Amino acid sequence: MDANKAGKGEQGMQIPGGQMDRPVNFHIMESLLPKVVKRRVHALKRLQVQCANIEAKFYEEVHELERKYAALYQPLFDKRRDIVTGTVEPTDEECEWHSDRDEEEELAEEVKEKAAIEDAKKEEATPEEDPKGIPEFWLTIFKSVDMLSDMLQEHDEPILKHLKDIQVKFSEPGQPMSFTLEFHFEPNGYFNNAVLTKVYKMKSEPDASDPFSFEGPEIIDCEGCQIDWHKGKDVTVKTIKKKQKHKGRGTVRTVTKQVPNDSFFNFFNPVKVSPDGEMDEDSEFTLATDFEIGHFFRERIVPRAVLYFTGEALEDDESFEEEELEEGDEEEQDEEGDDDDDEGDFDPKKEQPQPAECKQQ
Repeated sequence: MDANKAGKGEQGMQIPGGQMDRPVNFHIMESLLPKVVKRRVHALKRLQVQCANIEAKFYEEVHELERKYAALYQPLFDKRRDIVTGTVEPTDEECEWHSDRDEEEELAEEVKEKAAIEDAKKEEATPEEDPKGIPEFWLTIFKSVDMLSDMLQEHDEPILKHLKDIQVKFSEPGQPMSFTLEFHFEPNGYFNNAVLTKVYKMKSEPDASDPFSFEGPEIIDCEGCQIDWHKGKDVTVKTIKKKQKHKGRGTVRTVTKQVPNDSFFNFFNPVKVSPDGEMDEDSEFTLATDFEIGHFFRERIVPRAVLYFTGEALEDDESFEEEELEEGDEEEQDEEGDDDDDEGDFDPKKEQPQPAECKQQ
């Protein structure tokens, strides 16, 4: 995944790795300036820091605005959940929808009807029971979106069929900036939790050591929850058998032990940010990917779930990626052309904690 592209979202939020790149030798230009000019540049930098502080306040207010409008969206999302789970049957008026594909769908329906009549003549048709709500709504979304399907394992699918809703909750005024993803499940045979949670902690202030890198609120940590698995149903671990031979007697015994297992539900037991900020490359990548997924749930999946279910949002995402790729190709070609023109020129710029408890029913 490209951390730089994923770093800054629709509301300006960034994740580690999404900060703008600056030439390593930017200090060379400053050192070449006359002393009196350099002095004035320092004054401009002080002004820039003040601008960054004002920008941080702007994003804090944006967060409050998001929280305010989240309350207005919620009744609509609740109605979506009720339709998906079959708790509510929408009225004919609520189901009215016209799309460009209507005519094609009508023709397809006519063909289906004719085929059904023919089948009925051949054998007595048995009435099929109407499905409840929209079966496997969220599971279908998980399987359709690459970012989520990469985490999904076959043994996760029966569990995710019980997923009723995903909600985003914003931190209250006066609290540290954060948002929480809530995964609501119907009673099932896998765990006792009614809700699984994932909290993403954020900050919206320039780094004192590098204030010019500030580009908006930044996810700095995340915290999952403890899943209360039923006995033998924990899909995040697997049991393996291992033979051990006694060195002295030569006897062999078989021991069993549990080892980690790939599963979407590892999402609720994330890598923790090291207090000293020192992490190995694999952990940093895993954490950055986790932040990106959390941001994607918040900004795309939850607000536009039905469009990911139908695939329309996927088409939009693919079109956007294709446009980016085309632009990138053009830039690369331009750069190659420039290299040919400038061959032989020297360019100095080219130097080189424990999880929290989940909610119970």
